[in-house]
Amino acid sequence: MYYSLVPKAKRAPDDAVRDWTFLSNHGHVLIHVSKTPDARVRDIAESVGITERTVLGIIFDLEEAGYLVIERFGRRNHYRVNSRLRFRHPLEANRPISSLLRIFQE
Repeated sequence: MYYSLVPKAKRAPDDAVRDWTFLSNHGHVLIHVSKTPDARVRDIAESVGITERTVLGIIFDLEEAGYLVIERFGRRNHYRVNSRLRFRHPLEANRPISSLLRIFQE
């Protein structure tokens, strides 16, 4: 049997579009560049469904935290993911992000 913590009157209709996902935009960008290290910001934005400006902010965050290394080749960037780093949240801090990236390597 299904029980909800949200009173029925406050829940969205069953056919309503849900506005949450299991992965953050940071996670989606990291997964995208791990699969396509030469991707353009425009391609990443289109794939994730966010603006190019948001992608640039996320790439900056990931680089600052050490998850991404960015190498410039002419006018293109090449992204290298440091998959040995661990998740940031305390509940998963004992796991490397490589465990997440492996799921999406197909």
